[in-house]
Amino acid sequence: MGEHKKKRSRYPFWFGGASSMWAAVFTHPLDLNKVRLQTAKQVANGPKPGMVDTFKTIFRNEGFLGLYSGLTASLLRQATYSTTRFGVYEELKSIVKKPNKELPLPTLIALSSTSGFLGSIAGNPADIINVRMQQDGALPAEKRRNYKNAIDGIIKMVRQEGFTSLFRGVGPNSGRGALMTASQLASYDEFKMLLLKTGMFEDNLVTHFTASTLAGGVATLICSPVDVIKTKIMSSHDPAGIVHLLQETTKREGLTWAFKGVLPSFIRLGPHTVLTFVFLEQHKKIWRALYSSEEEAKL
Repeated sequence: MGEHKKKRSRYPFWFGGASSMWAAVFTHPLDLNKVRLQTAKQVANGPKPGMVDTFKTIFRNEGFLGLYSGLTASLLRQATYSTTRFGVYEELKSIVKKPNKELPLPTLIALSSTSGFLGSIAGNPADIINVRMQQDGALPAEKRRNYKNAIDGIIKMVRQEGFTSLFRGVGPNSGRGALMTASQLASYDEFKMLLLKTGMFEDNLVTHFTASTLAGGVATLICSPVDVIKTKIMSSHDPAGIVHLLQETTKREGLTWAFKGVLPSFIRLGPHTVLTFVFLEQHKKIWRALYSSEEEAKL
């Protein structure tokens, strides 16, 4: 009975992916804004485009639905990337964790980094399509790829650029995934534990909101430079490679490119992190309630 209960009380592998997909529905316009800002070309002696101006431009040129350009790719990305990283992270924690003992932060960082690295490899094809579909509306008509949806984009990429194109930028993307997952998942677990230890918080929505907001801030500051590099590589038409791309970007924009779009990144990643963990905790709460009811019915 003990082994049966332990097995049944494990949360499903897909919880993290489903929670992230729900969060993406609400935060996609912010993610679109971030990509447009990161890939926007600076006009000589002209003002830098801002977040509000970018929203206005999208709305004026593409309409309200333009704010959801590439949503199918965003959902596919979360279904692959986040399902893998959350699932592997929880699995690794269950293997390493000892009964009645909290895992130390270095261990959480190591486990989450590994999970994020693997998740980014799994989600790389959808990530490329996501960036391209979000950027498409800002490109001249002759340079647009015009993917109908995420699956259409993947099929066209393989036909036109070969299978290996699906893993373009996988190096910096997997590095970003490791950093993102470590700064997001590990910090959330750590912040949640610290809040509960104060005795002023309970395991409820307030705690989940506070811990996830703090985790979102940490993730944004750590991941912003890598996120910009990933976006530029995936959206670039430059065949010369990452070094040439970064050299040209630095000449044109200076070193400030590393934190280009950091405000919309935080505004997007903060709510996305909060919604993901709130949805995840609610998934777990419902699962525990259903499991408890099932066990009580057997008594």
